[in-house]
Amino acid sequence: MGDKAQTHHPGAAGRALEADQPASVRNVVLVGHSGSGKTTLVEALALSAGALNRAGRVEDGATVSDYDDIEHRQQRSVQLSLVPVEWDGIKINLLDTPGYADFVGELRAGLRAADAALFVVSAADGVDGSTRIVWEECAAVGMPRAIVITHLEAARADFEEMTRICAEAFGGDDPDAVLPLYLPLRGPEGPDGHAPVTGLTGLLSRKLFDYSTGERKESEPGEDQLPDIEEARNRLIEGIIAESEDETLMDRYLGGEQVDVRTLIQDLERAVARGAFFPVLAAAPATEGAKQGLGTVELLELVTGGFPTPFEHPLPDVTTVDGKPRELKPCDTGGPLVAEVVKTASDPYVGRVSLVRVFSGTLRPDQTVHVSGHGLADRGHEDHDVDEKVGALSMPFGKQQRPVTHAVAGDLVCVAKLGRAETGDTLSAKDDPLLMEPWRMPDPLLPLAIQAHSKADEDKLSQGLSRLVAEDPTMRLEQNQDTHQVVLWCLGEAHADVALERLRSRYGVQVDVVPHRVSLRETFANRAAGRGRHVKQSGGHGQYAICEIEVEPLPGGSGIEFVDKVVGGAVPRQFIPSVEKGVRAQAAKGVAAGYPLVDVRVTLVDGKAHSVDSSDAAFQTAGALALREAAADARIHLLEPVAEVSVLVGDDYVGAVMSDLSSRRGRVLGTEQVGSGRTVIRAEVPEFEIGRYAVDLRSLSHGTARFDRSYARHEPMPAQIAERVREQAGDNA
Repeated sequence: MGDKAQTHHPGAAGRALEADQPASVRNVVLVGHSGSGKTTLVEALALSAGALNRAGRVEDGATVSDYDDIEHRQQRSVQLSLVPVEWDGIKINLLDTPGYADFVGELRAGLRAADAALFVVSAADGVDGSTRIVWEECAAVGMPRAIVITHLEAARADFEEMTRICAEAFGGDDPDAVLPLYLPLRGPEGPDGHAPVTGLTGLLSRKLFDYSTGERKESEPGEDQLPDIEEARNRLIEGIIAESEDETLMDRYLGGEQVDVRTLIQDLERAVARGAFFPVLAAAPATEGAKQGLGTVELLELVTGGFPTPFEHPLPDVTTVDGKPRELKPCDTGGPLVAEVVKTASDPYVGRVSLVRVFSGTLRPDQTVHVSGHGLADRGHEDHDVDEKVGALSMPFGKQQRPVTHAVAGDLVCVAKLGRAETGDTLSAKDDPLLMEPWRMPDPLLPLAIQAHSKADEDKLSQGLSRLVAEDPTMRLEQNQDTHQVVLWCLGEAHADVALERLRSRYGVQVDVVPHRVSLRETFANRAAGRGRHVKQSGGHGQYAICEIEVEPLPGGSGIEFVDKVVGGAVPRQFIPSVEKGVRAQAAKGVAAGYPLVDVRVTLVDGKAHSVDSSDAAFQTAGALALREAAADARIHLLEPVAEVSVLVGDDYVGAVMSDLSSRRGRVLGTEQVGSGRTVIRAEVPEFEIGRYAVDLRSLSHGTARFDRSYARHEPMPAQIAERVREQAGDNA
């Protein structure tokens, strides 16, 4: 790592990076809250690796963050981006993820594609709850991690204090597994009393690495600096030895033996690679005209030396398309092709571009592959089982696409012209189709009801929506049959804003946002009777149908029952189905506020017919009239859908969340402790009250809580609220 004190050679800018073997690839995802400095750190690493010039630009003047016009307008990352760099002959795929909670789907895609994670923590803002949750998810699968502290230039930024906070947040039962490899080296105090960080002190090597000139320079520490170095160094050595696979090393060290630095570095690298030790480093972007940003060389050395190769990444479960398990060797370049689409984007010039992680085999241009579906049909993403021809392969760099000749197992690559493949789909050999187990996607719970702005937009809306959801599996498209609304289910307001902006700017579709309607129902609260008389006999062929019905309420979930109790042939047998058809048609339209009628029994008890003028249509009309008359004499209840809600929240917010649920007319059913410091709250809440719960809960819990919901039943709405709904229905009629 950085304390090896070797000469390293950055990769050359301006050329596409190709790896010929998995051992020369490192896939690293950057994780952290919005504003922590992930994208700035990626650019700093690219500069130090020689992928950028001193101005922080690639040849055409773009930067690595020039990836999406929407990101520039919103001043934040909204999607996963890949920046490949080279260091010491190792290709490093840096996966920059959005830090905002609305784009957690992009983060999960980055975690799926990566073999290790850099958690970027701002010294000015600290560790937020959502970052802790992602750390726990990485820990659950044993993903190697390191921590990078940024924004050390901020007033009151304290590296040592932030390291302690990280150890508490991430160390769990073993805070000594979270320790710094370097200490910041500060220059003289400025007029504001703040001493800027100008370099780093390597604890294992006892060397100073000065970045003040814009290029890393090594020197020896002064005598006055050694005591602080030794104290931190001894703690680091003990932390490394505690994770050593050599069980005798700790006894030898405690017995006074001087452990060789090379042995410590090897043990450190092994502990980091297996996810047992989590080094803390510091980083800062390069100043204008500088070749290297502070800490970037150390980070690149950590990634190449300490992070695992793709060989060490457990392969997700693979089956044949009909579900039979398939055993594959990890990262076998000569094995059967298994790759996965981790991101889908639309380029205005190239068309659809798929970011693909190759897990087995080798992917080449113009190869015919089998595309297997991902099981998200409930979100508007159809399952796939088709063959497609791969287009050009390339490596991205900002808005550039640099052609490559192949992608080996373990590598990432952009694939053009996969017209059917969507995010989460598996690519495999045409004659050996396989399917990878999909990764877990968050459920979108914020509804966005939309309609085309004009007739021209209406013609393009369907295609635009299908392309939008193809790019983003965290979005669900619903064509609600009850409310006749087109609804995009999103993860939050920012997610919704980006969806609307993409529809407008990328697909040329202007839409209007309209209030989201909940699927209400109507039912009879008491028994009632009605008479339907449809008689028209003025000239020509007449219409004659009379029927009498009784209506009674049924238990919830019963639907509509129709019973025939006509005696004596008052209504001829051939017209009884006509009456039922008319009753059911009117029930579907509603009898009070225009919502479907449910949970009633309609009994046909009497009627009259004419030998010439009675007809199917006449009795359908009479049946509908009879139901409307019965409703006029009955109390009609409006039924609202009730959702079963489970909220996973930190113990600190349990009281606030339960109080909020009660204010939403919710009934708390119980709580359950899950893990350390977290609770699941189960409740039933009317869907009228939780339209914006995804946004409100995030605010209430500072982004640390999440919830899921499922339909429970319809039940009567309180009278005052029902009256307001009826008034609104009358106003909109």
